[in-house]
Amino acid sequence: MARIPDRFIDDLLARVDIVEVIESRVPLKRAGRDYMARCPFHDERSASFSVSPTKQFYHCFGCGAHGSAIKFLMEYDRLEFVDAVEDLAARMGMTVPYEGGAARGPQDQYAELYDVLDAAAKFFQKQLPGSEKCGKYLDKRGLDAAMIQRFGIGYAPDSWDAIKHAIGSSESRLKALDAAGMLSSGDRGGAYDKFRDRLMFPIHDRRGRVIAFGGRVMGDADGPKYLNSPETALFHKGRELYALHQVRQSHSKIPRLIVVEGYLDVIALFQFGITQAVATLGTATTKDHAELLFRNSADIYFCFDGDKAGRGAAWRAVESVLPRMKDGRQALFLFLPEGEDPDTLVRKEGAAGFEARLKDAMPLSEFFFAELGKDIDLRGLEGKARLAERAKPLLAQIPDGAFRDLMQQSLATRTGMHRVGPAAPATQAVAQGSVGKPPQRSLVRAAVALLMQKPEIANALEPPYLFGTLRQPGIPLLMELIAMCRARPDMNTATLLQQFEGRDDYEALAKLAQIDFPSAPEHWRTEFVDACEQLNRQTLQQRIDELLGKQDSGFPLSAAEKTELREALAAKGRR
Repeated sequence: MARIPDRFIDDLLARVDIVEVIESRVPLKRAGRDYMARCPFHDERSASFSVSPTKQFYHCFGCGAHGSAIKFLMEYDRLEFVDAVEDLAARMGMTVPYEGGAARGPQDQYAELYDVLDAAAKFFQKQLPGSEKCGKYLDKRGLDAAMIQRFGIGYAPDSWDAIKHAIGSSESRLKALDAAGMLSSGDRGGAYDKFRDRLMFPIHDRRGRVIAFGGRVMGDADGPKYLNSPETALFHKGRELYALHQVRQSHSKIPRLIVVEGYLDVIALFQFGITQAVATLGTATTKDHAELLFRNSADIYFCFDGDKAGRGAAWRAVESVLPRMKDGRQALFLFLPEGEDPDTLVRKEGAAGFEARLKDAMPLSEFFFAELGKDIDLRGLEGKARLAERAKPLLAQIPDGAFRDLMQQSLATRTGMHRVGPAAPATQAVAQGSVGKPPQRSLVRAAVALLMQKPEIANALEPPYLFGTLRQPGIPLLMELIAMCRARPDMNTATLLQQFEGRDDYEALAKLAQIDFPSAPEHWRTEFVDACEQLNRQTLQQRIDELLGKQDSGFPLSAAEKTELREALAAKGRR
């Protein structure tokens, strides 16, 4: 996958006016130095969505949404990262340089692959009306003409070289067909059509481009019932969802997403007016699927068979969504009656019947504890301990917030244990403050928060930094931030936070970027230097304590250590 250099991202975000980007989509009102609006990411009556032109950063005090102009486009327009960068760069008249030196985007790099896949989709669609077999099958499945057209359903002829002759008119086209996953290789090295005598379902990316196909046999035939394109430069089945493009065409704001297992399940739901269905592509729900689902909607319904295999698939979905269950998001599970799938069920019960089943779907929390405790006797302490042991590592993956707290409370109620999660990570301790040594930890917290809001103050310090050896939570992060800010002096809050996207530190740093300091910004440089000087004093004291402790334990100090101790005591006196 093409990579965009970090320095270009910094330059782009430094030039872009986040107020202008957001105001073109959400009406903003001036409120002091910042701008306010009703949050576009959750329903609210009063304005809690703040946009800072100084920090080039937005933050909602209601749902916690925050980020740079790139993050806003990703969340609001539901764009991929590269597409959001391309969009902003076009606004500024800038050309995105991709890694390797070429100033061209992935859409240019893979232009011929997109072209042959689009041509293949049109070829398959032209073959459909001439196939009596397809007509009978589609009539039997109850698909109407509007759905066939909407989803671009086609037919791959029962031929070894139909697509080759139709599209592969040159050596480069044949290579493109092969790279796009449309050909297979024979034992003797020859290439032939991968899809033969199958109903064809084009798979689109979020921009509506064909990137792969799914082929389904009709009736009894050799080979798998469904055959998907192989992994290619354009298609990674663990990152794509069938029909997400059609859902996004149907809704400016997607109220929910219903995850089913088959293409025909999706199309049947659409035909009955339930236009929020998507399907995974022959694979279990992955972490990338979960991220993509929640990026498009806060409410996700997983629809599975009620048998053992279906519940196993549901549990794999739980494992994928737990680390992404930020407050305000919901995951629910609908288990179907034996022998039914969404296609058959919606045709029997209609849209109203299927909607009624969705209303009774099981919340993630209920399924989580039911599945973990299904073979445990909770009447004894042993069973409760086993449940706690199973749940703890999973609950630790949930982002910090109300949902995580409530899940831990629910486990505590079931087991009688008051503390069921691990201690807060060092980054969270820096963000939230902590019990034990508040003065020391608050210094690190203050220094990190000042850097997040005014990155240029890192230049007030010159290496080496004595406090780098201080054994306190957050010191490694502080050192990393100082190095990053000094290496890239044009950073602002948005560009600095962008570097931590996807890391465990991200949410904690985003909170620190919103802290209100009582002093004016022009005094923050002095406050940062003072905080670091106090950390230096603590580091000196730490070393003095180490040397004196060694001496008191009966271990004689070396000549070098005695000299170091004298110098440290003298330095402490001077400070």
